Amino acid sequence: MKPFSSQSRREFLGASALLTAGLSLGAYGAARRISENEKLNIGIIGAGGRGWDNLQGVKSENIVALCDVDDERAAQAHKAYPNAKRYKDFRKMLEQEKSLDAVTVSTPDHSHAIAAITAMRAGKHVYCEKPLAHSIYEVRQMAEVARETGVVTQMGQQGHAMEGTRRAVEVFRSGAIGDVTELHVWTDRPAGWWPQGEDRPKETPPVPSTLDWDLWLGPAPYRPYHPIYVPFKWRGRWDFGTGAIGDMAVHCMDTAYWALDLGVPTSAEVVASDKKTDDCPPLWSIIELYYPARGKMPPVKMIFYDGKKLPPAELFHGEKIEDNGSLMVGTKGSLYCRTWHGGQNAADMFLLLPTKQFIEYQPPSPTLPRTPEHHIEFIRACKGGPKTESNFHYASQLVEGLLVGYLAQRTGKRIEWDAKNMKAKGLAEADKFIHPQFREGWTI
Repeated sequence: MKPFSSQSRREFLGASALLTAGLSLGAYGAARRISENEKLNIGIIGAGGRGWDNLQGVKSENIVALCDVDDERAAQAHKAYPNAKRYKDFRKMLEQEKSLDAVTVSTPDHSHAIAAITAMRAGKHVYCEKPLAHSIYEVRQMAEVARETGVVTQMGQQGHAMEGTRRAVEVFRSGAIGDVTELHVWTDRPAGWWPQGEDRPKETPPVPSTLDWDLWLGPAPYRPYHPIYVPFKWRGRWDFGTGAIGDMAVHCMDTAYWALDLGVPTSAEVVASDKKTDDCPPLWSIIELYYPARGKMPPVKMIFYDGKKLPPAELFHGEKIEDNGSLMVGTKGSLYCRTWHGGQNAADMFLLLPTKQFIEYQPPSPTLPRTPEHHIEFIRACKGGPKTESNFHYASQLVEGLLVGYLAQRTGKRIEWDAKNMKAKGLAEADKFIHPQFREGWTI
């Protein structure tokens, strides 16, 4: 498989155009052509929790089927859509519901890839929650199958579609802050959101009657049920989640990543942290990732802080450091995103620092497309409209880099990343995390 880090945007879009035109679908199913006045037939994979939010985002369409392994979590969706077919196993749903045009995938991280790839191979457009997948191999496979099938894809990054994010990218590209060699990204997760730094529980309480535990585990190694995992708090377990860097750096870093066109890092290292365990990442950590030069743009050192650790205060020129955000430090100034995206309203819009230096600054004319909302962007693309911006090609490179950082957390070693061969140089112990072994019946 050709690494996406070495594939040009032109090559990717050209291949996608051929596939979308139906010239080369191989053994895969073909997506139905839909006019903008028709409604999509949508299947919901993961209908509770975040899945309910995504369901609300696509409720303008026909909700044909609901799939969730937990009846209790899905109860709200079942009540709201009594005529939708109910499933617990997305594989059965995709096999039986031939009329589906698209699916949303809102399962835990470890099940994203198998659900999304199965759907894409069946010719379904796919909206998948962030982060794209649980391992680098899965991320690569998702991007490759998206390219091969030509279906519409989008990773769930609400901020990517917001006005402030696209404005911030345009402002940076206008040269306002000069060249950037240093990027700071931080989040208040996991502190107070989910547990980390813990050992695996030894108790084996009974599985609730409403939950199919085997299906919830999916491709992950078998372990007994415990309520500490379900719902949501699985994020802090190596086997299921991707910690704070997977959960929030996808959001907090996105504006800068897009603006800087960072690609994939060459190395990652944990420079400070609390203790990790065999089951969990540490309660907090500071990770450095190094991104190479891109054309005329210089290399960038990205420092990621989680667990409420923050960048040095002097970088903010007296401005309050918010709980989540990013700071691009340039040769002419800095661009500060004061939340996990570029901002939607005046109260959270990004700042150029130091502010007194930019009092008379006039931003450039818009160059990026605007969209009312990221779910609407996905729906319109499925009906032949403009492409999604956070498609699996873009998302796979963003997430691969973050998973290199996660790999440094998990191994406790500096990672020298060989993107071409999908290897951590000289660190064979990392292979099982880069390309994990899946349980029987769940292999991609």
